[in-house]
Amino acid sequence: MGERRVVITGLGVVAPNGIGLPAFETALRTGRSGIRYQEKMAELQFGCQVGGVPIVSEELKHQYFSELTVKRLSADGVVYGCIAGADAWTDAGLPLLALDAETPDWDSGCIMGTGLAGTDPIRDSIYHIDAGNAKRLGSSFIQQSMPSGVSAYLAGTIGLGNQNTTNASACSTGTEAILMGYERIRAGKALRMVCGGTDSASPYLWAGFDAMRVLTRKSNDRPEEASRPLSASAMGFVPGGGAAAVLLEDLETALARGARIYAELLGGYVNSGGQRNGGTMTAPNREGIRRCIQGALTHTGVAAADIDAISGHLTATMLDTVEVGLWAEGLGRFGSDFPYINALKSMTGHCLSAAGAIEAVAAALQVHQGFLHPSINCDDLHPEIEAVISADRIPKQALSTDIRIMASSSFGFGDANSIIIFKQFDQHGQETGN
Repeated sequence: MGERRVVITGLGVVAPNGIGLPAFETALRTGRSGIRYQEKMAELQFGCQVGGVPIVSEELKHQYFSELTVKRLSADGVVYGCIAGADAWTDAGLPLLALDAETPDWDSGCIMGTGLAGTDPIRDSIYHIDAGNAKRLGSSFIQQSMPSGVSAYLAGTIGLGNQNTTNASACSTGTEAILMGYERIRAGKALRMVCGGTDSASPYLWAGFDAMRVLTRKSNDRPEEASRPLSASAMGFVPGGGAAAVLLEDLETALARGARIYAELLGGYVNSGGQRNGGTMTAPNREGIRRCIQGALTHTGVAAADIDAISGHLTATMLDTVEVGLWAEGLGRFGSDFPYINALKSMTGHCLSAAGAIEAVAAALQVHQGFLHPSINCDDLHPEIEAVISADRIPKQALSTDIRIMASSSFGFGDANSIIIFKQFDQHGQETGN
């Protein structure tokens, strides 16, 4: 059996600036921020007191979970991931299997990555254990605290019988999960995979970053202006949480059932800088990123000249200048020849393990709908970036434009790198693909 083509037929998102595709797309087009002042961070005396937290109501939870599950489920990352994954599935026009169905869908699986989907249950359990009240942990603690809890809950929600697992690669997690699902379908081991990432939106997860002083501390009174990727005034990232998922599907299967196709996923590349040659646990080996860019082009068969846009990792730290410079070198494109590049984290903050997945959903929407979202708060482009690429390569307002090929990149702690590449799909099957 030859390697199969893989397309995206469903999208789901729980982001700080929009839950569900309509709200999220509107936020993208209008440049709406989801970053707000967080009283809990101030109470805990954080230097950074703003964050991106999705507003998930109790009413919304009851649309996805039983009354008993809502009562027991306190892991916000699991909630986000299940909502995003179920939405991606139903957005693809597929039904959820009834709980009393005799068999699951053996051809469909999920890979939902996370860092800490259940931060608050773990925190609460420590208090109970230290107080000698281990019996009060409850019967749902393990499935909420184990890393694969989100994929386990999601598989049960949909009725998935193929591979069901969770990956973790820091900020590279969501992008890597999508590539893992892509490879499984390409190999003929599944017809559909729900893939993405989720992470808690909890100060107890963010505290370590605040202690490292990598979070911004200068805009607590101006939350929507706090996240400033690509800017000279960027002073650190804004923490966020949420989830997103894509429904990857074998092309022939999708065409046979008449599915709407957002984009074709051409593949990408994953590597590590090995924490050598300048790379550390928290900083990238630049040669590793160069090789990841080249690997993504080589393995997808895409020429550097054909990249129309890049969804950057771009966290609003000093590494933004490094990232843009490495893309320019890797593509051999500078100044006005550089592709468009935008930074979703300007509106959502850095959603950690969910970031790459949320950016992948945004990329698929932009390719499908023919627009680029703005990078807000970039009124003072960093001079080192402006020396490499033209300022007009960074949209300040939503831009209507035909995007044939778009890359999305994620670079994480541990010197982990991943890049995926999307291609506009001709619904009549005219694109040759790779």
